[in-house]
Amino acid sequence: MAARAAERFETVIIGGAQAGLATGYHLGKRGRSFVILEASGRVGDSWRKRWPSLRLYSPAGMDGLPGMPFPASKHSFPSGAEMADYLEAYAARFELPVRTGVAVDGLERDAGGYVLTAGEQRFEADNVVIATGVFQHDHPIVPDFAADLDPGIRQIHSADYRSPEQLRPGAVLVVGASHSGGDIAYEVARAGFETILSGRDTGQIPVAIESRKARLGWPVLRLLWTRVLTVSTPLGRKVKGEIRTHGGPLLRVKRADLEAAGVERVLERTVGVESGKPVLADGRVVDAANVVWCTGFRNDYSWIRFPLPLEDDGYPEQMHGAVAAIPGLYFVGLPFLHSFSSMLVLGAGRDGGRVAEQIASHPSRNGTGEEASRTLVWNGTLADVGVPAASGERSD
Repeated sequence: MAARAAERFETVIIGGAQAGLATGYHLGKRGRSFVILEASGRVGDSWRKRWPSLRLYSPAGMDGLPGMPFPASKHSFPSGAEMADYLEAYAARFELPVRTGVAVDGLERDAGGYVLTAGEQRFEADNVVIATGVFQHDHPIVPDFAADLDPGIRQIHSADYRSPEQLRPGAVLVVGASHSGGDIAYEVARAGFETILSGRDTGQIPVAIESRKARLGWPVLRLLWTRVLTVSTPLGRKVKGEIRTHGGPLLRVKRADLEAAGVERVLERTVGVESGKPVLADGRVVDAANVVWCTGFRNDYSWIRFPLPLEDDGYPEQMHGAVAAIPGLYFVGLPFLHSFSSMLVLGAGRDGGRVAEQIASHPSRNGTGEEASRTLVWNGTLADVGVPAASGERSD
């Protein structure tokens, strides 16, 4: 049987969550040829994988993508499942060309641009936008010494945490005290478990995010997160290093909430194992029956088969999403791609718009405008896959 011919698009977007969809929306407005490849079975599955009690840290009024507000009270805080359904509806409303169940496993350069593989499928493109997300749940970070813990200790990474029902009777050590660690420690303690939260203090938002007082502060935070805390300001560059290295501040659950729930807060890091039990930096041995690792995720770019310039923190070297050293390669959805908001739904539309504008500033090798967005080649057969330009929509 003959191998499938490569499909060609001006742009291939890898990842169909908020950053990838927003970029696709802006490309569609400009009449450009693109496809979105999503590894999961449904649009929004990256949100469905998170623990059920999770709710967004920003109100619905700040959680919409360009052209479609989030369908809820602007002061409410959507659940992860609700965000997943919203993303699925967004892709359907704008007829974005998302192909689910297509996991890209290789990216190469050639004289004509880029070649992508996904199993037996092959794609060619002038541009590639990598929108694989802030938190790559398939690549959780767990320290090497975790393998030396007693097999009787139940270990769960936050990527796999769903509820306290997963835990064994006995004490719970939550490692990593950013907002996810704080949220999980709080939930576990309220379920009746003796809970210890280990890790450096990452700070906290000074007000309760769901309070009436916070409603007055959200416009200020929006301005701060999008205009002040950016890579263009000294303060933004400082915060960028903290966020990428140590995680974000406590948001919904605060220090006082943890204390009220009975969480023992220790600032020492968990650094090793003694007699099968976790050990803190001060030498304390924790008699834990469970360890929940809230230690983040690693960026996996091993499927990119050419040298990728990286910053000192391991993130791709880029400006406004574009990798200057590799024309046609872009990133969206990274922590502090441009600003604090880049890792939030709030920033997806802005960053995606910047990338789409850069792509549109170059003439397509396949032609430009409407006709360029309507033709693909599949085994030599022409097919109409028109991508509507959603005109008149307001960009975030």
